[in-house]
Amino acid sequence: MKVMIVDDEKLALSRLQRLLNENGVDDIAAFDNPIEALKEITKTKFDVVFLDISMPNITGLELADSIIQLEPKTFIVFQTAYSEFALEAFKNGGMGYLVKPIESNDIKSVLDKIRNFKISSDNQSKKILGKRGDKLYLIDINDIYYIKADLDEVIIKIKEADAYVRRKIGDLETLLSGHNFFRIHRSYIVNVDKIKSMKSVEQSKLQISFDGIAEIVTSSKDGAKDFREYIERRSL
Repeated sequence: MKVMIVDDEKLALSRLQRLLNENGVDDIAAFDNPIEALKEITKTKFDVVFLDISMPNITGLELADSIIQLEPKTFIVFQTAYSEFALEAFKNGGMGYLVKPIESNDIKSVLDKIRNFKISSDNQSKKILGKRGDKLYLIDINDIYYIKADLDEVIIKIKEADAYVRRKIGDLETLLSGHNFFRIHRSYIVNVDKIKSMKSVEQSKLQISFDGIAEIVTSSKDGAKDFREYIERRSL
């Protein structure tokens, strides 16, 4: 687990690092300057960020908002001497809220909560709410062949029929990150696990066919290049 801790009080920073070490966390980046911490977030991905709420220049709540925009899957844990910030902290995406002085069992509890949440999320099959006619359906992402942008909505291709979702294709790309989906074109995301074959066509684009359906989709030139690199990385 890769952890960042941010607190402008160096004694508090040192204590939190020690408590994390006691609970088996060794990969820690510690910052007493929130601006420098934010710069590091743009370069390095962290699993968990512990934030003091009251800091100069930028508050922990403001820093949390910036972190979530950059890395939506980052777990945020707030620590502060003031319990009245709890509600606002959880509204800002906090996974935990620790009131100083923090003890070792407080750290253990929040780390256990994060680990259990990660396991649950990894095992849970995601579903997307789609519409066909006047009926709504929960679509298992494993049943999706591809997603196509269509004006202000997207078409989700499953074996039985098409379903429509009133969302941008970029939103679904984010939702499906971490699963084996790839955006091969500004208008297409494909389920890599459903691909039957690929064929190079003009301008080094890829023509993709799927197991179980007759439809074929074609990548962009850049999408084909990126997709080939993605497949090669997964094959290593």
